[in-house]
Amino acid sequence: MRDQDQPYDIGRLKSAGFPEGECVLTFWKDGKRRRFRLGTSDPAEARRRAPSVYAEALRPTGTTVAELWEAYRVDKAGRPVVEIMRHEWKALSARFSEMAGESITIADCRAYIAERRGLRTARHPNGIKDGTIVTELGRIRMVLKWAEKHKLIATAPAIERPALPKRSADKHLTAHQVRQLAEACKAPHLGLFVHVAYGTAGRAAAILGLTWDRVHFDRGKIDLEDPEITVAHKGRAVVPLTRTLRLRLLEAQRGTRSDFVIEWNGERVGSVKKGLATAAKNAGLPHVHPHMLRHSAAVRQAEAGVPMEEIASYLGHSNPKVTRDIYARFSPEALSKGAAALELDDEEPISLVPRRRA
Repeated sequence: MRDQDQPYDIGRLKSAGFPEGECVLTFWKDGKRRRFRLGTSDPAEARRRAPSVYAEALRPTGTTVAELWEAYRVDKAGRPVVEIMRHEWKALSARFSEMAGESITIADCRAYIAERRGLRTARHPNGIKDGTIVTELGRIRMVLKWAEKHKLIATAPAIERPALPKRSADKHLTAHQVRQLAEACKAPHLGLFVHVAYGTAGRAAAILGLTWDRVHFDRGKIDLEDPEITVAHKGRAVVPLTRTLRLRLLEAQRGTRSDFVIEWNGERVGSVKKGLATAAKNAGLPHVHPHMLRHSAAVRQAEAGVPMEEIASYLGHSNPKVTRDIYARFSPEALSKGAAALELDDEEPISLVPRRRA
């Protein structure tokens, strides 16, 4: 039996004293299957005992950063962040792995920043960018805050990070540039991705995971929420099907070979980053990444005077303040009242003709 609210299973184990089979808790940790007896054959009692047994099983044997990092990943099993952390740890582990979580100092952080900035690779000839370093050290901070909350360490130390890079909110495509990009895509699935991503303002992961059963031509809606995802994730919306997008999707559906809207040779597409970058280069456009299409759609809506609350719903933002902080300045009404307050129309007209001397 599966507990839907916890990352573990409750099964049965044949043993003496439990004719129906003793209930056991099982989960995966460090790539290995772990199993713990619950001391009962009653499913209801097993569910009651399971959280305590699971919590004890997860308790780190030490408080090094590596141990706390792994404990956090196990606690968040099934969430997208777990896979992201696996890649981030490759950079962080060399300096922080064996350090006690509470012992990290500002000097340690500054040393890490200097090391990453000075790292020269074929992919990063000028060193690792501060934006990446901010994210990496932010993850360490998040793990230590979690460890403090769960009483695994007494106090989470301060983690110093580089100043956040200036947000590139101005980097977006016009409607004309979006059309140029789509036309420059040689592979049909790339062009379709451009239209769907811009027409729905959806995240790349949502577009690549979109299946035809969630494209409702009869209702004129596209449901970007994947029912198969049961863990916490960024918001996704149900958005209207634009006329342009309807025509593109109907055409694509006639030749579909899979359940996925964005497909290649009948298979789901994992990434379109390289394809979009190549298409942008061929079209004479600046570098384009998938998220830029979502951002461009929101900017276009703001420029058209669409209320921030409606844009927030389109983007799947649960808090319109997030939307307003990013996109309000693109609205034609932005600062308009402030500008109106500075008008001098009510004053005496100013003469531009020089006065003659008496």
